[in-house]
Amino acid sequence: MMDSSIQEPFQLYDFDFKKYLENIFSGHDNEGLLIDLSIGCLVDHLSTANKYFKDIIVLKAREKDFKDMKILVDTGKLHVQKEGNSDHGKPTIQSLLKIDPEKENMTEPKTLPPANVVFTAGLLDVHSKDEKNFLKLVRKISKSIKLGGHLLLFGVINATYMKVGDEKLNVFNYNEDFVRKVLTKEKFIIEDQMKTVETPHVKSVIFITAHKQK
Repeated sequence: MMDSSIQEPFQLYDFDFKKYLENIFSGHDNEGLLIDLSIGCLVDHLSTANKYFKDIIVLKAREKDFKDMKILVDTGKLHVQKEGNSDHGKPTIQSLLKIDPEKENMTEPKTLPPANVVFTAGLLDVHSKDEKNFLKLVRKISKSIKLGGHLLLFGVINATYMKVGDEKLNVFNYNEDFVRKVLTKEKFIIEDQMKTVETPHVKSVIFITAHKQK
């Protein structure tokens, strides 16, 4: 069992997130690379991705998130096994790296191969100070995606803060039109978009699937 202080935010919303991801991931047939760029210790999406991708690389910008995720991996509490080996197999994350979103190459000194899919949840919200900073971060993320690959973006619209476990993190306040314009400017085609539930501090939660044009 995972530490009870680590909370999957997707469980807070009336939304079948696993089915949503399976529909997107199903075409990869255990090939290719998925890079995860998320706040906190999210694992539900990694468990799903593990069925469809050969390699998974997890990147953490915050020291706390990196340390918490490393504990889960090292102790085997992160259940990310290949299908049919879910009871006793070890996690199959290929790399867990600490990154610096301020650097042009966020994984410096390492250079990662471009991914078939980049999944990001909360990173843009927490690490963007303004519109210009948001755009710069999207560009960096775009460079890590293959031409023809996909960006899966989870974010909060018109938010004042985001809760990650017991933490309350300030976030950059943006709206739906803004994020769509940024992705279009960076040569992404938005293929699918879903919004869900309002809460006292978040007007909407948005899930975007975007295709990087060749």
